[in-house]
Amino acid sequence: MKRRFPTHILVFLLPAVAIYTLFMIYPLLTSLWLSLNNKSAADSPVFVGLANYVRLFTAPEFAGPLWNAVKNNVLFFLVHMALQNPIGLLLAVLLTRKLAGTAVYRAIIFTPTILSVVIIGFIWKLILNPSWGIAPGLLRALHLEGWYQPWLGLESTSLVTLALISVWQNIGIPMMLFTAALLRVPAELFEAARMDGAGAWTIFWRIQFPLILPTLGIVAVLTFVGNFNTFDLVYATQGALAGPNFASDILGTFFYRTFFGYQLQPGDPYMGSAVAGVMLLIILVGVLIFGLWQRRLQDVQF
Repeated sequence: MKRRFPTHILVFLLPAVAIYTLFMIYPLLTSLWLSLNNKSAADSPVFVGLANYVRLFTAPEFAGPLWNAVKNNVLFFLVHMALQNPIGLLLAVLLTRKLAGTAVYRAIIFTPTILSVVIIGFIWKLILNPSWGIAPGLLRALHLEGWYQPWLGLESTSLVTLALISVWQNIGIPMMLFTAALLRVPAELFEAARMDGAGAWTIFWRIQFPLILPTLGIVAVLTFVGNFNTFDLVYATQGALAGPNFASDILGTFFYRTFFGYQLQPGDPYMGSAVAGVMLLIILVGVLIFGLWQRRLQDVQF
């Protein structure tokens, strides 16, 4: 008997595919097409191939800001990898133990994640403000007034300060993902390890950590993609110019200024789309590297 094609699956998939195509695939393809065009004398798009990308990497008005934004984005990402994910893993390990109030602690740590980035940026600008912020007074009360600096106003500290604010806001995401992974580890493995005399550190390093490596990779990819798409926090705190002197400029703010313009400089949607194309390429390469690493890891395990 010939099996009928399960058409009901298409009925359930069609709305999601239509919405995803409308709001994700179509804008992506339109942006890539714009990056291959430019404005003609008749003010209409004309196909120019990769000329916009060549100009982006060679013209002084674009190449310098582009590489500055890439460098800042890499630093922004490294701060998250060095602090957000390890601390999130530590919190997950602590909050999966049988302690009182773990659900409350998880909720408190995760709460900043669901707040508006505009609110987060505004609050931290008030906290760190040298004139009326609470940070100077708090350090003065702790007799650490010599440590205070206008961190958001210095070229040497503005980007790292924004990265730390982002870490504080988003640390709940890796914490919850790691928590879910740790809770899936069979309890029988812990009991067997304790019977063999293994301590807490040995159990974590020899049992839990190897089993959550796939989740660790997923968190790393989410961090990478999220950081190289970051725009809102920098814009909310430092504006489109990502000051001071573009010290906190990243690819998202550079794209915004190029596409929409700023101050007296008009926007160029064709060059802005080229910047978006570079961002897409960086993210695709990063995800591809993760995929190859994940496959090699699976080959070693099996």
